Amino acid sequence: MEFAVSREGTTLVTLHGGSNTTARKDAAAELEETFESLAAEGTVADWAIPDAEVHEPPSAPFDPYTIAVEFDVVVTVEADDAEEAGERGAEAIDAALAEAGVDSITYRSSPTASA
Repeated sequence: MEFAVSREGTTLVTLHGGSNTTARKDAAAELEETFESLAAEGTVADWAIPDAEVHEPPSAPFDPYTIAVEFDVVVTVEADDAEEAGERGAEAIDAALAEAGVDSITYRSSPTASA
């Protein structure tokens, strides 16, 4: 049986930006490109970026911003039941994000599976 497994997370993106607003927009855009690529490959079924906030502002001129970018991601997996689907989906999400170079991830929710 096919299940859609979703998970909410936050990743840290470090980059140089001219202002808080620019840095947040650039960090979200960088993660959007990653998710669009994963969706085009068929690895990710759906995704969203609901928020991006400054996690750590620059401490000196020319230092980078660290932005906390929230994301929601959905993958599809084959499994016999929702519990197995949740486990497989979590593994698939972890593998896809690792392969795409997304790191410093904190999950805000457990995987949720729906048929």
